[in-house]
Amino acid sequence: MANTRVLAPRAPWWLFLVTGILWIVYAWIVLRFDNASVAAVSVLAGLVVLFAAVSELLMAVVAPSWRWLHALLGVLFAITGIVILFRPGTGFAWLAAFVGWYLLIKGFFDVVIGFVSKPENDAWWLSVLVGVVEVLLGFWAAGSWVRSAFLLVALVAGVALAHGIADIVLAFRLRGIISRFTGRGAAAPGPAAP
Repeated sequence: MANTRVLAPRAPWWLFLVTGILWIVYAWIVLRFDNASVAAVSVLAGLVVLFAAVSELLMAVVAPSWRWLHALLGVLFAITGIVILFRPGTGFAWLAAFVGWYLLIKGFFDVVIGFVSKPENDAWWLSVLVGVVEVLLGFWAAGSWVRSAFLLVALVAGVALAHGIADIVLAFRLRGIISRFTGRGAAAPGPAAP
């Protein structure tokens, strides 16, 4: 308990508030679906792919086997991330084309996993349901670049909005915990009982 009291006042609750607001602003920019949203989606995707490149290169150093594969993936991810960052239009078009096919493949595997895990999993039907929705969205999006782009923008904006709301809620919960530990915001003691 003593360690928690020492660490609690140092927790940056306001940092989660700031990041939550930034995520919501980002979602708003993406939902405008213009050149700014194309650039915003591409920058985020480029940064995620570069992070994956760093992760794969680190795995190439520490992995007990398949080091060459991790190194190859790291280099490919790094090149892809740089291309996406410096050519946002091309990166956005590639991501839009990819999102429909990704949902098709992922939905198929979710349906299969749901049925395979039926004997051990009481919620197997949820995996099947999610998989069917993913397959339907994938078919809908894969047929047209415009629909794929619309779906990509909606997915990115939805994830950003959810992340922003979660960060803001976390910020205020953390602020309440800090207030409890430091005594700020605690209720004043009432009159003593007779």
